[in-house]
Amino acid sequence: MRWIYSCPHCDATLNPETSIVLRAEHEDKRMLVGLHPQPGNYEVELPPDETMPKGTRWSFSCPVCDRSLVSDLSDELCAIDMCSHGERHRVYFSRIAGEEATFVVSAEGMLTDHGVHTDQYLEHLVHLKYMR
Repeated sequence: MRWIYSCPHCDATLNPETSIVLRAEHEDKRMLVGLHPQPGNYEVELPPDETMPKGTRWSFSCPVCDRSLVSDLSDELCAIDMCSHGERHRVYFSRIAGEEATFVVSAEGMLTDHGVHTDQYLEHLVHLKYMR
């Protein structure tokens, strides 16, 4: 399956190859990271000798327009757009390192979740239809 991810602000493609490329910042660390495009796969590609310690809160932004991807739904979630099979979706994911919480929302408002830490974010998504 092919997923095409884009910035919700400038619509730039964020996965030119096999990873979603985002700018990540935490305190004095700044780097580009590669996220696996499959919802629910939490593999992260980091630059050599870099780490994202569990529990640290990262700011993610678009590497093209530099705008923050932090969601209006929750300060702990980021949002990017995804196109799959010609349909657009909004993908929300936790910005806490080590947390596995991803939500995919269709244009009709149907929501699916992925990851073991999703329950703590459901209150922020309660207005969306939910499929588990």
